[in-house]
Amino acid sequence: MAPRLLVCTRTTAYRHDSIPAGIAALRTLGDFEVDATEDPAALEQPLGGYAAVVFLSTSGEILTPAGRARLAAYVESGGGFVGVHAAACTEYDWPYYGELLGARFARHPLHQPGKAVVEDGTHPATRHLPAVWHLTDEWYDFRTNPRGSAHVLVRADESSYEGGGMGEDHPLAWCREQGTGRVFYTALGHAPEAYGDPDFRAHLHGGIMWAARLPRA
Repeated sequence: MAPRLLVCTRTTAYRHDSIPAGIAALRTLGDFEVDATEDPAALEQPLGGYAAVVFLSTSGEILTPAGRARLAAYVESGGGFVGVHAAACTEYDWPYYGELLGARFARHPLHQPGKAVVEDGTHPATRHLPAVWHLTDEWYDFRTNPRGSAHVLVRADESSYEGGGMGEDHPLAWCREQGTGRVFYTALGHAPEAYGDPDFRAHLHGGIMWAARLPRA
């Protein structure tokens, strides 16, 4: 039986048009079954049957108190958590979530081409990438820099686009441990086109496989 992912796409603030493309991409990556939901009650149920929980461009306050408790217990006891793009714009009223993810969204410039620098080319989320990755995205700025509490995999080269606000040290994707669980976050994935891009698909796939502790060829 294939591993299962619980993919939450609930939004109570901005909703990305790319969510359907993201769900479709996850369902075609080939290593897992996907249960996609907008229902907060899904996070109130036992999560132990899932290899990872994915917040795919969620936004705003999306969890009930019971859902918050269930998600925290799941990760602390060894579950995998993956945040994609606007997952950093989620659960601002829950301090634990900011710690879990590693940083919270602050702002972004216009969607535009730029360059991302791979800091760790050995991680499953990055080992397929060139040292400098050319792509188009929103280039999120964060309220705090996650470096120190997270292992940074990819950073933005702010000299390659207009409107960056974090300076030379601008993480875009990282991984970390929370309790005995694993957390992977990528700020990329704004537009539907991203989910058809082979490099981004492999980036997302590798991050999920790492967080879920699943082998990847």
